[in-house]
Amino acid sequence: MSIKKNIRVNDTLILASASPRRVELLQQIGVNPSIIMAADIDEVPYKSEKPSEFAHRMAKTKAQMIAAQHSDKYILAADTVVATGRTILPKAETEEEARRCITHLGGRTHRVYGGICLLQPNGLSVLRLSETRVFMRRLSKDEVDFYIASQDWQGKAGGYAIQGVAAKYIKKITGSYSNVVGLDLYITSQLLKGVGL
Repeated sequence: MSIKKNIRVNDTLILASASPRRVELLQQIGVNPSIIMAADIDEVPYKSEKPSEFAHRMAKTKAQMIAAQHSDKYILAADTVVATGRTILPKAETEEEARRCITHLGGRTHRVYGGICLLQPNGLSVLRLSETRVFMRRLSKDEVDFYIASQDWQGKAGGYAIQGVAAKYIKKITGSYSNVVGLDLYITSQLLKGVGL
């Protein structure tokens, strides 16, 4: 992805994320936060929590954690949740997790929920949810083995990145592509515009 280097830094905005993908996505629309920092939170769903609710809660919790240290700034936080029905897939950290995820997703449509929270210096927060449906074709054992060997799944929600090796397995998406990458740019730009950023 080609990123312009002369984007003006917005000294009133903090991105509550360590994801380089979200940084690149924001830069794509001319937004460059002054501070980029991860919120260290417990990312475990509550019992019976819906995937959409989980995405919302994670985004808001991340924003609130960073706001505790920077109450004079706008805090933008997001979370990406991959799910089939009510089943939330993990961020794959091991080969076994990645294999389970990619095998589970193959041959079916899944949903990617993007929770977005913009927390303002006055304490008001605006929450939005992006939902994208993604169809991944079924993979053969050799294809799964190849994918696991690529290491492209590491730390990715649902064990894949649509902009990486897994792109060739995605037959169809309905909704925001940037949401699947990590941040719905349309919703985000509207939120920032709404507060004059």
